[in-house]
Amino acid sequence: MKTIGLVGGTGWVSTMEYYRLINQLMNQKKGGLQAARILIYSLNYGEIDALNQKGDKLSVMLTMKHAALKLEGAGADCLLLGANTAHQYAEDIQQALRVPLIHIGEETANSIVSSGMKKVGLLGTRYTMEMDFYKEKLAEQDIETLIPGEEDRNFIHQCISEELLQNQFLPGTKSRFLQIIQQLQAEGAEGIVLGCTEIPLLITPEDCELPLFNTTQIHAQAAVDFAQ
Repeated sequence: MKTIGLVGGTGWVSTMEYYRLINQLMNQKKGGLQAARILIYSLNYGEIDALNQKGDKLSVMLTMKHAALKLEGAGADCLLLGANTAHQYAEDIQQALRVPLIHIGEETANSIVSSGMKKVGLLGTRYTMEMDFYKEKLAEQDIETLIPGEEDRNFIHQCISEELLQNQFLPGTKSRFLQIIQQLQAEGAEGIVLGCTEIPLLITPEDCELPLFNTTQIHAQAAVDFAQ
C-alpha cells in the first residue's frame, strides 16, 4: 500500500473529514482492520488567512509548497491539497515534487463526465468561483460552469470563512445555500459542485433534488484508488 500525503489545516474541519473518508474508503477496499497509510501536515490557517488578507499569494504558495515537500521527504507517494482553493497553486507545487499531486478539479471533472452532465453550478470560496484555475479544469472536459451572482458569492465566501471553517453549520445558512442552488438550477445547472471541502458538511444529497459533486469524497476516493 502506498502512502498518501495530505496538506491539511485549510481548514482543520475538512481535514478531519479527509482522514475519516480516506480510511473508510480504504477499509471498504481491503476489509478487516485495514486502513490507509496517511501523512498529514496541518497548516495554521490563521497564518494563511493573514497572508491572503495582505494579498501575499506568493507566501501562501511557498508555505504550501514547503508542507508538500516535507510530506514527500517523509515518504508520501502522492500529495493532496486538502482545499479546493489551494489548487490555484497546484501547478507550482507539482513542479517542485517528484511524486504526483492529485488535483481535486481534475478528479471532479472526471466524475462529472462519468455522470454525462455538461453544465454544473459551482459553489466555493470567492477565489474558487471567480478565478479560472478551477473552471479551466472543468472546461478541459467540455463542462460549462455556472456561478452565483455577486451578492450570493459574497455570502458564500463569508459563511465559509466565518462559520464553516470554525465548525459551525447553521440552519439559516443551509437555507440560503439551497436557495442559491435552486437559482443555479433555474439557470440550467444539471448538478452542483460543492467546491469547498467544508460545504458537504452543510449540504447533503438529501437536501436538494440536483445531484451533488462532493469534492472531498471525490478527492479522497482518487487518493485511495492510487494508494491501494
